[in-house]
Amino acid sequence: MNKYYLGIDLGSTTSKAVIINQNDEIVGRGITNTRANYKVAADIAREEAIYDARFTLLSNKIKQDMDAKPEFKKYMSDIRTVFQYQQFKRRMESMEAMLKKTVSDFTHENKHNIIEKLNWILETIRPEIRTEFIYGNLGSKNQFFRDIVSEKYNLKVSEIGKEYYEPLMLAFDKSITPVENEMVQYNFKELVLESMAVLEEKYKGLVDEQEDGSKEDWYYAELNAVKNNYKNVEYSLREHIESIAGEEIFIAKMVGTGYGRALLPFPEDCIKSEILCHAFGAHAIFPNTRTVLDIGGQDTKAIQVDSHGLVTSFHMNDRCAAGCGRYLGYIADEFGLSLNELGPEANSATKETTICSTCTVFAGAEVKELLHNGEERPNILAGLHKAIVQRAMSLIARSGGVKNEFTFTGGVARNQAVLKYVKQMVRDSYGEVTMNIHTDSIFMGALGGAMFARRNISADLPNQKSNQKQEVQ
Repeated sequence: MNKYYLGIDLGSTTSKAVIINQNDEIVGRGITNTRANYKVAADIAREEAIYDARFTLLSNKIKQDMDAKPEFKKYMSDIRTVFQYQQFKRRMESMEAMLKKTVSDFTHENKHNIIEKLNWILETIRPEIRTEFIYGNLGSKNQFFRDIVSEKYNLKVSEIGKEYYEPLMLAFDKSITPVENEMVQYNFKELVLESMAVLEEKYKGLVDEQEDGSKEDWYYAELNAVKNNYKNVEYSLREHIESIAGEEIFIAKMVGTGYGRALLPFPEDCIKSEILCHAFGAHAIFPNTRTVLDIGGQDTKAIQVDSHGLVTSFHMNDRCAAGCGRYLGYIADEFGLSLNELGPEANSATKETTICSTCTVFAGAEVKELLHNGEERPNILAGLHKAIVQRAMSLIARSGGVKNEFTFTGGVARNQAVLKYVKQMVRDSYGEVTMNIHTDSIFMGALGGAMFARRNISADLPNQKSNQKQEVQ
């Protein structure tokens, strides 16, 4: 029986899980932004990683074909997206039922009109989301159920009468948490077969796209190949689905880390500091890394590591979430934006407004005053992003500066505006150094946990008493 190793990073804004095999290769990743119940969040992330691991095993079965034939590569990419939609669809069915129940319990005089508006919203956004998942790239743009539904739902609420705004938004707020915290187990084989049927519908409906030069050549090669040969791919996959769905993903050992790690039902020796895990994970991907910056939901960590990936020194803030992922979430709420929209809008700024405070409370008041005085929103956002990175750079300096390769990890590394300022300030302060930002940056803590689990080694933070965490104002 093959052995696998699991790392779980239980964060304050997202929970991540990574499964590796005996060769340290990542075979599965799972993530959720379910946050009200830490145990459920960890279970959902782990289940997502197991589904992803089954797709990896399935891909390995047809690896030769995937390497040689573009239709196999395209089909596997598409079926993962449709599988994700099928998962979304089942949770959305629960959300619709919960919304209707919530509204039916209202005592408003115009309750019947509210129900009518709610039904209109649901009937409108349901096909929109399906189309964007299957024919667009919604799955790759946004991974989280809450964000996808709220963006569509809020937009439709804004299009109807003001008298419905409050009850419909209240209905959403009351319904989303229980639905997010519902632990749903999916049948892998059933969802894969359903996804195949959806893809058949999609490929049959494809017409020849004109090669107008707007996309790379490989795009047209894959599209045309899969359109004409998807049945061959289907036939190859069907040979393996039964065995892959029934294969036990045996987790030999697991390690938990992250902000909520103390809540994980793991033995004490299976819990590790997130500083150790982020450093170990970053070093596993980039062995020459000597400095790691992690900006997570609740804290920012500047870490120095040795040639083995073990921590030699670190500095972090720990008294509040100022300048971290939570802070960005608060700012997004203030502006009525999703987290995904913050970075692009900040990057469209014509200047950076000076922001005096990254304290969540004071920055909110400052932002409102700036808006009142006519400052443009992109410029304010650019100033906020720059202030966050300036704060992080101060921590890096206190930890010992940037040495050799620099690796940026954590969910905030996905924010393009933060990324721009990090690159700019590291270069300005430390010259041309190699900077690593991996597509799996948000999974580095979970990866480090899985690596610790496989190696079964103990490690501690250096001189913990002398390295008392200090708040940076």
